[in-house]
Amino acid sequence: MAKRPKAEPERERRIEMEIVVDAYGQEERAMGWYYYLEDKLRFPFAATCVRKRAVSPLRVGENIQVIGMAPEEECGKGIFVNIRWERDSLAVPLAQLNLVPRTDKATAQAVGDWHYWVRMGYEF
Repeated sequence: MAKRPKAEPERERRIEMEIVVDAYGQEERAMGWYYYLEDKLRFPFAATCVRKRAVSPLRVGENIQVIGMAPEEECGKGIFVNIRWERDSLAVPLAQLNLVPRTDKATAQAVGDWHYWVRMGYEF
């Protein structure tokens, strides 16, 4: 397992006061994250797969287009986003994606918040 990063007070405060505020259980924390990301992410945006995941067909280094949030019911254990895939869309874990340079500030901050949450080992 990767080493836990150093705490970032500003990010911790934002997570506590904006995302999981008043969340008293796993489902409420999951929905707090879902609605925060749904509000902050500006679709579509480009991303690159940076880690292999058993639940995703993406390969490390693959460039993709993120087109929206996956349905709420897909995000109870982690955050999933829809990507363009063949003739349809496919939900993949947001934690497996890095943004490409020049992504808008709100999207970059929100994705960074989620990646931080995951790296810190926090759970819903």
